[in-house]
Amino acid sequence: MNTILNIDTSTTVCSVALSAEGECLSMRKDESGNNHSRVIGVFTQQLLQEAESKGWKVAAVALSQGPGSYTGLRIGTSFAKGLCYGMDIPLIAIPTLKIMAWAVAQRLKAEGVHTDALLCPMIDARRMEVYSAVYDMELNEAEAVSAKIIDQESFSDLLANRKIYFFGNGSNKCKDAITSHNAIFIDGVNPLAVDMAVMAHEAYNKKEFADVAYFEPFYLKDFIATKPKRLGV
Repeated sequence: MNTILNIDTSTTVCSVALSAEGECLSMRKDESGNNHSRVIGVFTQQLLQEAESKGWKVAAVALSQGPGSYTGLRIGTSFAKGLCYGMDIPLIAIPTLKIMAWAVAQRLKAEGVHTDALLCPMIDARRMEVYSAVYDMELNEAEAVSAKIIDQESFSDLLANRKIYFFGNGSNKCKDAITSHNAIFIDGVNPLAVDMAVMAHEAYNKKEFADVAYFEPFYLKDFIATKPKRLGV
């Protein structure tokens, strides 16, 4: 059986999952903070050993491509590209915000709640800024991915006519600003490798592969380094 190794390091949560035919077979997850460089290799080794013991062939690596944490995306990308080179398998890149939207869409469809609503995943950037996009329930893009500074007018045109579900680690700081009765906030949603399985499978079947040599994460904004303060100054 051909399987796909899915990797997400775009936020403070690090997760790796093994999937086949769009179904998750096994997953590892760390939610304790920025431990990606420490746990990603351990998780991957465990899943590769599991695949080998069961006679499963790993046919591709799928990566959450961003936007998100600059450092997290760098770690995930470097690791995924190394695996692809070493195992001579293709790389699949999946937009991080779409991964989150897919997970929430499945939950809402199962509950039969507001199936005409829109979905707005948010990843924390800085201060009142978030990385966000807006999708319908079929993951068609209603508003493109962007870095937004959230205020009381944010998404007002869309909220005037439709309910929007806001979620992700950037949504909590928006609750005081977005006060429309059509705004619904869902807590505890993070991009996870397990939620990449369906899109990774579809991309693999269509041979929608990234160029391993030239692939770069979707940072959306340039990394801004700060100078450390000098002691005694």
